[in-house]
Parts: sequence; structure tokens; C-alpha cells
Amino acid sequence: MKKTSLIAGLLMPVFAMAQDNLIVKLEANKSENASKKFDFTTVIKLDVTSVKNQASSGTCWSYSTNSFLESEMMRMGKTPVELSQLYSARRVYEEKAVNYVRLHGSLAWGDGGECHDVINMYAKYGAVPQSVYTGLHYGTDKNKFGEFQGILKSMLDAVVANHNGKLTPSWKPTYNAVLDNYLGPVPETFTWEHKKYTPQSFAREVVGIHPEDYVELSSFTYAPYYKKTILMVPDNWSFDKVYNVKMDDLTDIIDNALNSGYTVAWAADVSEKSFSWKNGVAYIPEKEYDNMDDSEKAHMFDGPKDERHITPEMRQNAFDNYETTDDHGMHIVGVAKDQNGKKYYIVKNSWGEKNDKKGYIYVTRGYVKYKTTGILLHKNGIPEELRKKLQLNREQD
Repeated sequence: MKKTSLIAGLLMPVFAMAQDNLIVKLEANKSENASKKFDFTTVIKLDVTSVKNQASSGTCWSYSTNSFLESEMMRMGKTPVELSQLYSARRVYEEKAVNYVRLHGSLAWGDGGECHDVINMYAKYGAVPQSVYTGLHYGTDKNKFGEFQGILKSMLDAVVANHNGKLTPSWKPTYNAVLDNYLGPVPETFTWEHKKYTPQSFAREVVGIHPEDYVELSSFTYAPYYKKTILMVPDNWSFDKVYNVKMDDLTDIIDNALNSGYTVAWAADVSEKSFSWKNGVAYIPEKEYDNMDDSEKAHMFDGPKDERHITPEMRQNAFDNYETTDDHGMHIVGVAKDQNGKKYYIVKNSWGEKNDKKGYIYVTRGYVKYKTTGILLHKNGIPEELRKKLQLNREQD
């Protein structure tokens, strides 16, 4: 996921400016009355670490899934460690570059990735604390990836152009040197709380999750249900497969997970006019935005509204016609109800705390059904009947 909803994203990688511009765009989707007109009561709120800010980078997938792993540590009774989001991203940029060259540049390039990328990099390269690897090796106090990603893309395109008629082995160490200069060299060993670790031993001994226990799911009408299918989005650079389930299964799984103490990493489209970051509310209005009059548009977030009934066909059509795009990764951590008893998911974001909900957003079940591109969670969070259909055995926590 990355912020590439702007037309410029079709012309070239948008990197840092993409997120900045999308947030500005979403700031327009707001009402000054929303904080007074919505009255949420928390039903479930699972353990989470603090809200972070990915700043000018499209690394939401890494922030959200590392936040998910931190909650997994808490669920397992461990003291959570803030994990380095840019360590995961750094490893992805290494791996993605190889695929980009192998495919002669016919692969989406940029900051974007998927929830499974964090799990895959964890399995292969381990993890490190954020304090050990901040990724801020180029003189800023927060992520600012425009220059950095522009240089990476230019280098790789020069390699793909193959001016020598044959690629040399020098391109990989040269490319990795740029990663070192911007994000910092990867530590082979480091000390954490007076003990020496490698990234792999830290993942094994401190974080303690088992990557094979985590599964990713989505819902498409074009593929068989309860089988795996390739997630057909540009940022799935590794061509990973997801379990394909029915649309209603998505929210059933999330509900079961939260009720059982498991949080969920969530990938979704956030370009809808009914997604208000400023107000911290997202829903699917009964009317299409283009069919609303000016008054209806102005009052979209003046308290709870009725929603459109979502069908699998609507969901698939929105995906096929680019209304639903793979925009953003977040972290579902709880459940709340509004003053009318309607259910919302409590979602932790990575855009800092400068919204009405201090970094969170309350999202309806209808929005999740319509706009989800993928969810990732521990397989024990999936209802038993669905685990059997997916042929997933329950693991001992």
C-alpha cells in the first residue's frame, strides 16, 4: 500500500509527496460538528503501542504491520518493543530491486508494499528495535523519501537499460550503498538491554512470533473461495497469494479475532469522500457522493448516517474499475458503538495524532466490507469453521 491516488502516480512514482497530498485531500472530507455529533462507546480495545507518524513516506504497510506485531507481543504477555519500521522497509527495497531488474522494469516501484512483506522480511531477516535502526541517516528527524526514492528508481532504470549489453555484478552493492547512505547500514549485531543480538536472534528470542502462524486474506468473486489466489494489486511486488474468502467472512473473521484478543493488520482504500481522517470516521453513505446535493455533502459527518447495503458484486466492481485501490495500511485494534448502537472498528493509523481521535479512526463494518484489499492476522483469530475450510490447523499460543 502507498499513497498514489493522484494522477501523477500513473506517470511516475510519487513517493513522499503522494502521502502528503492525500492527507491534504482527506482533510477536506470533514465537518466541524463531527466531534460533537458522534458519541462513541468503546466495547473492545486491545493492547497497542503508541501512535506513530510515517511522515513523508509511503511505508504505511510497514508501520501498520509492525504495530500489529507489537500488539502480538503484548497478547503473548511480553513487554512490547517498538520495532523498526524502516528495517522492514529497507529489506523490502533490497528484495524488490531484484524483482524490478528481473522483470526489466515492468514492476511498480516506490515506497509501497503489503502487510505480508513485514512477515516475510521478519522470517528471512529478523527484526530490530526502532531505536537501533531509525532509518534517519540523512539529516532529518522524520521520514522524507522523495529524493531517496527518486535516486533508487533512476539507478534501477539505468541498470535495466543495459547499456553494456550484459549486466555486471556491481549494480547490487552500488544500490545497497545508497540504501546505507539514506537509511543507514544494517547492523549485523547490536546490544539491547545489556545483551547482544543479531536481527535474527532478536526476532527469535525477544519478539517471539512464528511467521508461519500468520495468514493474509481478501475477497474476490473471480477466484474460488477458500483457496489461495494472487493478490492482484501493483504493490504486491513479490506476487504473494492470499486466502480468498467470501465478503461477509472478512468482518466475521475480524469480529472473531477481536473478541478472542487478536488484532488485525488492515489494507484498504481510503480515497472515498466518506473517509474523514480529520474527523476520525469512515462509512459508506446511502447515496453516491456525486449524487448528493451541496447540503448533503456539507453534512456528511454531522453525526451517524444510514449506509448503503454492500454486496460482493459491488465490492468486486469497485475493485475492477479502480474505485477501490490499494491505498493504505492500518491496524484494527477494537470495537466501538455510536449513540445509536451501530458498530465501528477502532483503527490505529500512522499519520500522527493530529485528528479528532488522536491518531485513530472509527470505521463501519460496511466500509470494511466494501473497501478492504486485505487483512492479516494470526490464524487462531479465524473462526474454527473457516479455519477448517482453509485447512489451517490451530496452533498453540
